[in-house]
Amino acid sequence: MAEEHHISNFDPGAFFTLHDFDSSLSWSADEIRRMYGLDDESTKNVDEGKKAEAVRKTLENFDRDHDGMIERDEWLQGWRAGKRLEDFGLGPGHHGDDEYEYEIHHFEKFHDENTREEDLTHPEDIEHFRKHDEMEAAAERQEKLDSMPIVEQNIPQKFRRY
Repeated sequence: MAEEHHISNFDPGAFFTLHDFDSSLSWSADEIRRMYGLDDESTKNVDEGKKAEAVRKTLENFDRDHDGMIERDEWLQGWRAGKRLEDFGLGPGHHGDDEYEYEIHHFEKFHDENTREEDLTHPEDIEHFRKHDEMEAAAERQEKLDSMPIVEQNIPQKFRRY
């Protein structure tokens, strides 16, 4: 985590704030899911029960008043008592877009600025560039449709003349 966030000394208060996505001074189940990356496309084949278990265990570990939220004070008390977030081995994380996720979770660990395109042969690299190819193809299809004065596929069947 420290290398992922490019920090050398961990500050539990700053960590909490960084992951308090709605700035409510508490983590909801949805924020825990987001923090662990449980709604990411890469976890679509992970059993929903496993994801729920990760959220449940996290709440069990830090939610002292059992209200289904981890307040900042609960997090800090737990941290001082030696509690830590468990690594459930699920999801890529929470950093937002796919580019950034790929960059910090894969490229920075296995490649560097001297890496040539032909050296990007890991399954993660291949998947990353496959997504780029799909996005490019979709953009080209959309551009073609946008240039058409009438897109017949958009006309409901009952209004078409043959």
